[in-house]
Amino acid sequence: MDGTWVSVAGVEFPDQVGRGLREEWVARGWCPGRGLYELFVERVGVDGGRVAVVDDGGEVTFGELARRVRGLAAGLAARGVGPGSVVATKVPADWRAVAVDLAVAALGAVVLPCVPGHGRRDLLALLGTSRADAVVTVPEWKALVDGLRPELPWLHEVVVLGPEPWPERAGWEPVAVDAEAPARILVSSGSESAPKLIAYSHNALAGGRGRYVERAFGTADGTPPRVLLLVHPATAYGSLAVVSLLRCGATVVLQERFDPADALAAVGRWRPTHLAAVPTMLRRLADRLPSPGEDLSSLQAVVSSSAMLSSAVLGATLQRFGRPVVNVYGASDGVNCHTRWTSSDADVLRVGRPDPAVAEFRVCGPDGRPVPAGVAGELQARGPMSPLCHVGEPELDARLRVDGGWVRSGDRGVLEADGSLRVVARIKQTVNRGGVSIGLSEVERLLEGHPGLVEAVCVPVPDPDLGERMCVCAVPREPAGGLALVELTDYLGQLCGLEKYKWPERLVLLDRLPLGASGKPDRLALTELATSSTREQEAAVVVS
Repeated sequence: MDGTWVSVAGVEFPDQVGRGLREEWVARGWCPGRGLYELFVERVGVDGGRVAVVDDGGEVTFGELARRVRGLAAGLAARGVGPGSVVATKVPADWRAVAVDLAVAALGAVVLPCVPGHGRRDLLALLGTSRADAVVTVPEWKALVDGLRPELPWLHEVVVLGPEPWPERAGWEPVAVDAEAPARILVSSGSESAPKLIAYSHNALAGGRGRYVERAFGTADGTPPRVLLLVHPATAYGSLAVVSLLRCGATVVLQERFDPADALAAVGRWRPTHLAAVPTMLRRLADRLPSPGEDLSSLQAVVSSSAMLSSAVLGATLQRFGRPVVNVYGASDGVNCHTRWTSSDADVLRVGRPDPAVAEFRVCGPDGRPVPAGVAGELQARGPMSPLCHVGEPELDARLRVDGGWVRSGDRGVLEADGSLRVVARIKQTVNRGGVSIGLSEVERLLEGHPGLVEAVCVPVPDPDLGERMCVCAVPREPAGGLALVELTDYLGQLCGLEKYKWPERLVLLDRLPLGASGKPDRLALTELATSSTREQEAAVVVS
């Protein structure tokens, strides 16, 4: 495809959509045709005195944030960061997460945000695939990053930020950028053995993604929204922090850790118009009884994303907050559609009417050809929100991007005659645990080395709190001796270095795995078996 951007370490970022469609979307006004930092400067000129970010340290206005961004940009430039750099970041959920994103954009570089949960194994995969030449972090994570440097010869700079802003430097000027060049890499586990890295351009973030954010956070009187963001701004969902600042002039309220009591208290203190969370968070918020003096009256809507919203969570959220729920269906690959619910009787599989200024949808049959309205098939999406490519893994683009940039979602759905979208089933082999997508194949591959197992398959099982948990269906080498879940998690954590959030939480022991017609393990049968076994175990606990 045309429009290939190449990093200083030689990683190519080809645009799987192509320049022609991108230019058409700019001409239609669906994308701004300008870089993120330029758009930020324009926003500061209008809203300099308004509050941009609220974190545990207090409020930061747009004007003050701009000064901090300039200081960071100048300091990073002095350390060798510039056009072509890929800059990984591992910082807390405070003003620094937003400021570093914008500073990197001002330098014509690409930012790769890493969340606190990314440990040694994940960081090696992320920094190895992207060949990041710089990392920005804070003192508490410096030792972790430094420990990776012997395995990352292209990593030239580790920059450590303290809590105080860096001073501005005379003579620094932002870099002119191509709006179709990459600006941010979103991380998604997907169904692969390692995290997927998905590159977004300035236009895709501010244009397509900006349009979705603008619609999801629209206020009744058209004033800029105040968004209480309960997910980390380094996540794909959390990227709306920067986008909403630019596109909507939003005030973004950040919290370092999710705690239901603190989140509800923050609503009363900071008066957000919108609360953005994943379904697991919403359930925990809904389950918490109101505290004396609780005030949720500022909220105009609650936004749910990153996992399928169940009818139970929808009903509990509507009852607890008394506000509409905006349900976002999407993926980091540029798949996006949303709807607004006011009734718990809603069919949560209906996810709204696609917006062509965000992402157009089509449904394809097994032969890859589009099917008529009302016929189920694989959902595919393409539009101004479409990312450039998968970073460092052209084989993923070859498999998941077709016909000029259409993204294969891996989900089965229907486009109704009225243009609305209904998601029938999720096809990808993942567990979505509280909004965090965990690839099953990574855990399965590691379990192959466990001496007590003949074979093992991981499947998701429903969970009323987190949505899904991971269950291992395993055939032990010595059935009579049995096998405990803790033996598997100790092996995965201590010997394999697998992050704790990826550990399985359920275990079903079998004499043999059921096979499908192809001779492969029958995942559907195993999922049904694991779900049934889990329910029986939970019932036994309740009875006892």
